Amino acid sequence: MPRAGFWAIDPTRKIHFGKDGWWYANDERIQNQRINKLFSQCLQKNAQGEYEIVLGRDRARVEIEDTPYVVTQVAGDPERGFTLRLNDESEERLSPHTLTIGANDVLYCKVKGQKHAARFLRPAYYQLTQHVQPAAAGEGFVLHIGKTAYPVQVKGPD
Repeated sequence: MPRAGFWAIDPTRKIHFGKDGWWYANDERIQNQRINKLFSQCLQKNAQGEYEIVLGRDRARVEIEDTPYVVTQVAGDPERGFTLRLNDESEERLSPHTLTIGANDVLYCKVKGQKHAARFLRPAYYQLTQHVQPAAAGEGFVLHIGKTAYPVQVKGPD
């Protein structure tokens, strides 16, 4: 319910999160990076399985174009493992067994306790795939971390 004529989220606008990692209102990209970060940090999945932005008492249902999160940066190395930075500016360890390749060679993984899919943006894709190699059998790809080889499955996000 609005208080003193102010809505934290404009209920008259259609809000969606694009596969490019930007938020949109009525199909117009929200240019303000602070609002993009805020929306990403306030994103929640409700009991019906729909995503919504929750700011205090205000809620707005959102459409997700591909995945609710994107990987913006990858740090680390094959000896110690990799850390992902997401669009909400959180960081977490890559769970290499969740890596998948979708249509158009888009790379995905699971994040947030492996509850959500995340799409790798192009810079993050290149940061990680420089360490991905063809599988020994000649089919598919693997990521070596330490002494373990993790196959990268070819499919899309869940």
